[in-house]
Amino acid sequence: MVDGILGFVMVLAIVIVSTKLCGLLFRRLHLPQVLGYIIAGVLIGPALFGMGGFSLIGFQSEADSVSCLVMLDEFTLNDGSTYTILDVFSKIGVILIMFCAGLETDLEELKKTGLISMFVAIAGVSVPLVLGLCVSLPFMGSGLVDGSFTTVVQGLFVGTILTATSVAITVSVLKELGKINTRIGTILVSAAIIDDVIGMVVLSVMTGLGTAGGGAQLSGFDWFKAQWWGTLIMIVAFFAVAIVVGIGLHYLFKWMDKKWPSTHRLALFGLATCFVYAFVAEEVFGVADITGAYFAGVIISTVNRVATYADKKADVSSYMIFGPVFFASIGMTMSFDGLSGWLVLFSALFVLAGLVGKIAGCGAVIKLSGGTWREAGIAGVGMMARGEVALIVTTKGIEAGIIPESFMIMTVMLILVSSILTPIFLKLLFADHREPHDDEPSKYRGHEIEVRPPESGDGAQSDQPHSSEVNENGHS
Repeated sequence: MVDGILGFVMVLAIVIVSTKLCGLLFRRLHLPQVLGYIIAGVLIGPALFGMGGFSLIGFQSEADSVSCLVMLDEFTLNDGSTYTILDVFSKIGVILIMFCAGLETDLEELKKTGLISMFVAIAGVSVPLVLGLCVSLPFMGSGLVDGSFTTVVQGLFVGTILTATSVAITVSVLKELGKINTRIGTILVSAAIIDDVIGMVVLSVMTGLGTAGGGAQLSGFDWFKAQWWGTLIMIVAFFAVAIVVGIGLHYLFKWMDKKWPSTHRLALFGLATCFVYAFVAEEVFGVADITGAYFAGVIISTVNRVATYADKKADVSSYMIFGPVFFASIGMTMSFDGLSGWLVLFSALFVLAGLVGKIAGCGAVIKLSGGTWREAGIAGVGMMARGEVALIVTTKGIEAGIIPESFMIMTVMLILVSSILTPIFLKLLFADHREPHDDEPSKYRGHEIEVRPPESGDGAQSDQPHSSEVNENGHS
């Protein structure tokens, strides 16, 4: 058995190879590579084969019950929590993923699509959020799913997981069918971007409320942040400070781009901005660190050339090491010990709420705006797929102690089911679908979108899962 520093180097080798192989397999099955990464973590960690007494990678706490090739040492913090070096790499991975997602946010595109995309995104967040709470209510306090699942805030967090949208599969199908630049295609892509922004705000609020109220032994500023009203004040303060500082950073990066165009220092300063925003967001304001990282990316995205260059450089680190480690760690730390019939039932209702919520919410907006039933169905199904942002939100809830670890199984089921059904339904709905000619008035009141000739595309995906695939998968 190997452990220590060289043992972790061996862990990285196993993770990189296994995630790549499983990712390629899932891509051939026309499923998101991130699902392959998670399955790789299940296979190499103690989650599945550990029940038989053996795994490739094990944790120090399981040394007596599991025989493994490489053992990860665990360290204890002052607050009593434990972590491994894998957790550090995983944290960097999730921060980089959200930073790159922010870098690829096109604010100009949001302006072009008008109010209709905003309303589609709002409905795509609010309806699943409410349905998630409704599904959770019968199980609260029953002890059937998990004894700690008792509060309304936890139910709202379950709904928060459902708010994320992954546009990866949708974009692939739209490109394959030559519909990416049509009116409905533009609305879908723009709504998914806005959905991400709203989802990050909702996550910050839910995380803050879920950890608030525990300040009985605290004093001063820490006590203030622990109260629910203090949490809300700090969330508003974060966004106010982030915007003001972001305006200054916009001009700073613009000046740097003129003085040192396409140099490594731009990517380095951008990465440093990401880490500072992530740290300040969580440690100072109590907002989720991934919200800070995403916001940093959005700020830099306003300087196009810097954003493109920084994204290219940050994407290499995320794609090569940190991203695969994050997704594999989800599979490695997943546990099937608490799996029960009630949890399976809850998971099925959770998945159903996630699918119906997007179809009903987003589709209703398109229909009420003057679209056809077919276009309403396209909008709902196009926003239905989930990806890594749903995983990130779930992980955040588990880390904050808001929801139990067993709920990760529900999110994985949601991603798998929605990833399979979305391309099937989209292709059926787009069959014989025709866009209005240029001289026909738009069906959407008060919203004009240029209808350009469809681009040809085979929907091929790149080997890199972020700029072309992870970001799309994750525009959960």
